[in-house]
Amino acid sequence: MTARPLKQRLFSRIEDARDDLVALTRDLIRIPTVNPPGDAYAACGAFIGRRLADSGFTVEYLRAEGGFGDSDRYPRTNVIARIEGSTPGVCVHFNSHIDVVAPGAGWSVDPFAAEVRDGRIYGRGACDMKGGLAASIVAAEALLAAWPEFPGAIEISGTVDEETGGYAGVAWLAERGYFSKPRVDYVIIPEPLNKDCVCLGHRGVWWAEIEVRGRIAHGSMPFLGTSAIRGMGAFLDRLERDLYPALNQRRTAMPVIPEGARFSTLNLNSIHGGLEEGSDGFPSALVADSCRLVLDRRYLIEESEGEVRREIVDLLEAVRAEQPEFRYELRDLWSVPPAMTDADSDLVRALDRGIEQVLGRRARHVASPGTYDQKHVQRVGHLKDCVAYGPGILDLAHQPDEYVGIDDMVQSAQVMAAATVDLLAGAGDAA
Repeated sequence: MTARPLKQRLFSRIEDARDDLVALTRDLIRIPTVNPPGDAYAACGAFIGRRLADSGFTVEYLRAEGGFGDSDRYPRTNVIARIEGSTPGVCVHFNSHIDVVAPGAGWSVDPFAAEVRDGRIYGRGACDMKGGLAASIVAAEALLAAWPEFPGAIEISGTVDEETGGYAGVAWLAERGYFSKPRVDYVIIPEPLNKDCVCLGHRGVWWAEIEVRGRIAHGSMPFLGTSAIRGMGAFLDRLERDLYPALNQRRTAMPVIPEGARFSTLNLNSIHGGLEEGSDGFPSALVADSCRLVLDRRYLIEESEGEVRREIVDLLEAVRAEQPEFRYELRDLWSVPPAMTDADSDLVRALDRGIEQVLGRRARHVASPGTYDQKHVQRVGHLKDCVAYGPGILDLAHQPDEYVGIDDMVQSAQVMAAATVDLLAGAGDAA
């Protein structure tokens, strides 16, 4: 087997499959796998499974019974397809999540009609990430047709719940060995991070809730109570004066995109204080005895979760030192450490070469501002050779009028196929 002629045949096959790639993407978008609550997972998994079974894959449907979010009404059903080559070797796995966020308002087209216009396919999930899933399927099918005696194995999965953490999807599967050696050696996740970029990993995340406690009193005599809202305001003032300026000075060596995400960030997700207004909308004449804040801290590979948490505790304690009546509780909600795959790994080098061969330019290495299912592959499956690569523009994800470019899907499928050839063949830089 000579890699270069094989790759040229692959590229031609994928170009010839352009219409099929468009049709497959449109069919996937038309299955409204909105999460939450987790609609149509079984239907979408069955659609993917039938397609891959027709191409010679062995297909498994794996419901995460008892997993987070699973119920008889909304079963968390994952699909994994595998095909063995002619001789033993490595396994290359393409993992895509099938769930999409709710469409929301502001669309100029039907979000589930998969309209084709000006070389783009519009719809919820078009770029995040049903276009990437379709591209990986077409890439694998082209490779099977052009290289029937390939060594090793190829897997394709459609997994659930990535948009709500992935705990009934990749995490549940990883706990059962589906993303670990010796079953799998390399994982490519076709998230929309631009067709000339290999995404090596992501920043860390720490979500927490702070509840400030006060003392209730009549609103006409607030001096007899302690306002939890004012206490929270003192903490927010500390954030603005002390923490935000410090975060703006911390820039990572990770190649995070967009540029603003190269810095540590803190988002205040929500704040809730006092008693709710009655059914008539009239407020209660009470001093607020509770105020809750949910925060979303994205941190860098140069930071640790312990340091990140300590900064918040120090500010809360500083407020308490100034206001002895200030009482608070800090609750950890969710955390994931930063992830980074070695840029010199065989997986990254194979994708780099594919990008150069297909696009005629050097690949860019990036990192994601938010987490995706790589966190479970590395943390739970203990598989380090995992990256994101796929078509689509990151900024379009979760937006109205989300779309994926057809040319981008074709070229990304060609890159995926070229990289898979090199990984299965154990090819070097000259392949």
